[in-house]
Amino acid sequence: MSGRFAQLCAVSVLAITAAGAARAQEGVALEEVVVTAQKRPERALEAPLAITALTGARLDELGVRELSDLGPMVPGLLVQNQSPNNPGYAIRGVTSDNSNVFETPRVSLFQDGVNISKAQASYVELFDMDRVEVVRGPQSTLFGREALIGGVNLIQRKAALRTFDGYLHGEAGELGYRMGEGAVNLPVSDDLALRFAGRIRQRDGYVKNALGGEAFQSADSWAVRGGLKYAPGERFNADLIVNYQEDHPAGTAFKSHNFSPTDPVSGQVLAGLAPWQPAALAVPAAFNVGPQGVDRTVGGVTGLFDYKLTDALTVHAISAWRRYTSREVFDADGTSLPLLSIMHEERGDQWSQELRFNYDDGGRVRGFAGGSLFHSADHEFVPLDFDERVSLAQLTGQLNASALGLGLPATTPAPMAAFGNTAFNAALLRGLVAAQSGGRLVPSAAQAAGMAANLVANHFEANRLTNALTAADLFADITFKATDKLELTGGLRYSHERATTGFGATVYDRSVLGGAVAAGQVASAGTPAALAQANAILNALASPAAKTLPPSALPLFGLTDQPTANNGDLAKGTTRDTGFAWRAVARYSITADQSLYASYARGRRPPVQSAGGPSVPFGAPSLGVVPAEKVDSYEAGAKGVFLDRRLMADVAVFTYRYSHFQTVEQQGVRFLATDAGRARSYGLEAQGAFKPTDDLTLYATYAHNHARLKSGAYAGNHFRLSPDDSGSFSAVWRLPLAGGNLKVQPSYTWQSMVFFSDNNDKPALQQPPNALVADNVQDELQKGYGLANLRVSWTPEGGRATVEVFASNLFDKKYIIDAGNTGDAFGLPSFIAGPPRIVGVGLYWRFQ
Repeated sequence: MSGRFAQLCAVSVLAITAAGAARAQEGVALEEVVVTAQKRPERALEAPLAITALTGARLDELGVRELSDLGPMVPGLLVQNQSPNNPGYAIRGVTSDNSNVFETPRVSLFQDGVNISKAQASYVELFDMDRVEVVRGPQSTLFGREALIGGVNLIQRKAALRTFDGYLHGEAGELGYRMGEGAVNLPVSDDLALRFAGRIRQRDGYVKNALGGEAFQSADSWAVRGGLKYAPGERFNADLIVNYQEDHPAGTAFKSHNFSPTDPVSGQVLAGLAPWQPAALAVPAAFNVGPQGVDRTVGGVTGLFDYKLTDALTVHAISAWRRYTSREVFDADGTSLPLLSIMHEERGDQWSQELRFNYDDGGRVRGFAGGSLFHSADHEFVPLDFDERVSLAQLTGQLNASALGLGLPATTPAPMAAFGNTAFNAALLRGLVAAQSGGRLVPSAAQAAGMAANLVANHFEANRLTNALTAADLFADITFKATDKLELTGGLRYSHERATTGFGATVYDRSVLGGAVAAGQVASAGTPAALAQANAILNALASPAAKTLPPSALPLFGLTDQPTANNGDLAKGTTRDTGFAWRAVARYSITADQSLYASYARGRRPPVQSAGGPSVPFGAPSLGVVPAEKVDSYEAGAKGVFLDRRLMADVAVFTYRYSHFQTVEQQGVRFLATDAGRARSYGLEAQGAFKPTDDLTLYATYAHNHARLKSGAYAGNHFRLSPDDSGSFSAVWRLPLAGGNLKVQPSYTWQSMVFFSDNNDKPALQQPPNALVADNVQDELQKGYGLANLRVSWTPEGGRATVEVFASNLFDKKYIIDAGNTGDAFGLPSFIAGPPRIVGVGLYWRFQ
């Protein structure tokens, strides 16, 4: 964090403390939150782990409407929201945002104890919430094998017995923002109740479409929830919860940072290069699914059952089923030219069952033990559409067609007519093959002209991926009260899983451009046989029948992945894995309200598949296995309430040592999982609340996390999406006004620089052969920045209605939320802007 920001925080805290001491009033106290992260109710201040718990009321105060709003308010948490279909989560520098079906997330998300970590199924609306608990550090013994570095549990409000109440809440603002939500609790009998809740949230896009049509980066979501509670007596309680959500936002603004938005016909520049300026993006009609955007549905049913066997022993069961379907269509190259367009379709089903026994007789021993089963089946289909003529120009550095003498700046793409020039394309093909062959082969003029005539505007290829996972866990966690002040906790989890993965690639029409690249690579061997084979390929590619020749006469070349056997067969591989994770914790109570703790934990992420297409058409794809990632965590912390319960604070220091750190490396046009070796991080996190008077409450968080890779090609690099420093400051100030109560709620969040990939966009790591097109500029990063928000509301004395005005990103800070993306594989990194300032009004009405 910058020195000035740190000094400002320190001065503010000192001033606040002095003011609070001077104005303290009897009876002023902060509200404490009860959490269940350790599978039992306890005060957050008594839980010996780094935890942030935000109640539903606190979420409303902060204006947290979605998961990306939550990140800045939790030390060590970062949530990236490209779209509901592709979110990213990072805790203490470790990221979970890979959307392929093979990988196990590092950061676990739960909804009422049910794992929802799969990327396409994890981004859910936050409405009618009881609380959110974010636990940092390896928590595999508490949450399962996926909680390598932490877990987020979204705890929804349940139906309540013998209570009729509810609320309605509406908001409207700039960019066509509108949000409506509500809930009602209906008692049916003394032991049966129902609760229904729902939300609809919409907002126009904030990156204009320079080609006309709907703006990019919009919001369009609706969600409903139904809950049933049945509690016939004190020993048995059952909750049945049904969730359903749909998302239909416009396309993601994957905007090129290298080439200006232009009219593809005239070549006229339509806007500047900045990510927040209008974007000119387009996808082909070949996908037959309409314009760019996301269509996603997520639904599930959860059953929570508790039965008190004895006064000391309770059995808990969690049964759940979830299903998601998603489709996202996007322009991956970030320009108005049809170089590369992608459709990403995915669907999946999962069911899970957990059975846990909790023991607590009020004596020296308490804890839990149990087991769980988890099964998921996921399917992914990713078609890609290329204009081979435009792709050729990009691969040869001629997207502005400078060789034609058009006089266009390097940042201005040529109009489409230029790429229909056969002589221009023939010259580029000669240069491309020569470069790929190391100068050993240059196509003849006739070969180049024939291949240029065969380049097509819509080359279509696709890959398919599947994954079927079955996992079984056994776990136990015991706390022993050694003395009145010292507690010792030990936890152990055994996991066994079996995963069967499949990869298949299909080429719908032979790629002449892919064949030319292959010919150059074959010729690079320099032997007479290799040169003869390469020439034979060029001759066939130049034939008028190049697109229709059988594979026996000319291989069925693809441009990204080569086709698998029979042009699409799935090659499958199965991995089996067993492993242990554990924790050991000591907690010392200084007083009833202050404590110290220290812990050691082992986190473990199972092996992952590294799937890639065949090196030659109809060859075997690569289905390598990256070893299990392990982390050893050492943490110490202090928690307490002070000043007659007017000050609440906790701090934690930690260090992690990783082995077999799993990352992604670029190989040509593919990004494959790989073992980066060793990595290390260390840091400090602090959070606190202070209530100097009845009318004023202040909150602050701070996190420092020095996270670096220590071996391999990325040695010395920052972890992606991991700021070294971040912090937040917020306040709730209440005062009487005009027969009611005014509430002013400012907040400010800040983070230091972040990179968006583990390679930190270093040019040395993005040169051929690792990259198809060299990237010589390190610009895929976001420098440190801060965002200010403000909410002001008024409630009449004794009234049930509240009116509110609000502003997010109050000072309209320009920043990006992502950079690089798929286009980076072709030397066209794209950048996504963060939301601008939005001002609006709201109305909240409670009834009972």
